[in-house]
Amino acid sequence: MNVAIPTEDKQMQAIIEKVRAGERLSREDGIFLYKSDDLLTIGQLANEVNLRKNGRKVYFIENMSLYFTNVCEAHCAFCNFRKDEGQPGAYTLSGEQMIEYVEQHIHPGVREFHIVGGHNPHVPFQYYVDSLKALHERYPDVTLKAYTAAEIDFFSRISGLSYREVLQELMKVGLKSLTGGGAEILSDEYRRKMKVTKADVSQYLDVHRNAHELGLRTHTTMLYGSVEKHEDRIDHMAQIRELQDETNGFLVFIPLSMQPISPKAGIRRRNSAFEDLKTIAISRLMLDNFQHIKAYFINIGTQLTQVSLTMGADDVHGTIVKERISHSAGALTPEGITREDLIWLVKGAGRIPVERDTFYNEVKVYE
Repeated sequence: MNVAIPTEDKQMQAIIEKVRAGERLSREDGIFLYKSDDLLTIGQLANEVNLRKNGRKVYFIENMSLYFTNVCEAHCAFCNFRKDEGQPGAYTLSGEQMIEYVEQHIHPGVREFHIVGGHNPHVPFQYYVDSLKALHERYPDVTLKAYTAAEIDFFSRISGLSYREVLQELMKVGLKSLTGGGAEILSDEYRRKMKVTKADVSQYLDVHRNAHELGLRTHTTMLYGSVEKHEDRIDHMAQIRELQDETNGFLVFIPLSMQPISPKAGIRRRNSAFEDLKTIAISRLMLDNFQHIKAYFINIGTQLTQVSLTMGADDVHGTIVKERISHSAGALTPEGITREDLIWLVKGAGRIPVERDTFYNEVKVYE
């Protein structure tokens, strides 16, 4: 039963009525919510939507993040992970070297490898195929969730293959899902300002469209908190909502809070907790055709992740083991987390932890 939300704002009341009636929010509604400082009303409304979709269940996965190379031809302004070939700290691992790393760090129960990396032009497309093949042959029961849409576009350019052909080659060696990265903000103006020279807006969306048509379910993100306006964030959500209407291929939306370049950066260089919670809640309200909204503890911290579970989020990601991209910038959070801590985090918010696989099939419910 919905609890009355006291508000004297007529536009907010109209939004409440639309959401409760199952009507889609407009661009203007989303922009209004961003400009509002009524976080409690926005959060409560997002909580209602989430409870309607997912009940009190909150999902997590036993996964492990892997990075075959940090050499990258792109020079995105927000990235501190990338290196040039030959630069100190640059690396490109073979499949055998990655297996050696995994053997040292893997723990029982890992059911997904989350694989992303640099756009390394010094190796052929076959290197990226062989990387997945080596992992799949050694760990056939671990799902390969690999590469961003921007990486798929890069592979297409260096190989001369179409997006569909690239994806089909990777699927032959075990690819089961794409990661959500590379979206940043889906605005060409933003991409110019932030020197995002990888896949443009239409290319990012087209890679996911092709993946969905081939039967892959994929993830998608939004990296917020730099030069974009609130309008840009809402337009970003509208574009992925439109593609989801077309394909129903996205599993989850992941708002990513921008990290400053240095861990020594002060609070004025970071997104506020207010902004992070509002973005998660608005995502839940705008993306009516997405089943899941993820709170990414690597970027917002474990405690704020816990609060977000009452403001629209129903997924707390996974164990990760050793995250590198956000931590190569200014992330101050743990590089990974245990299953026990994730269960504690979810239960502490009064929710039911559910271990899942990549595709949100339930593995175990921790009542």
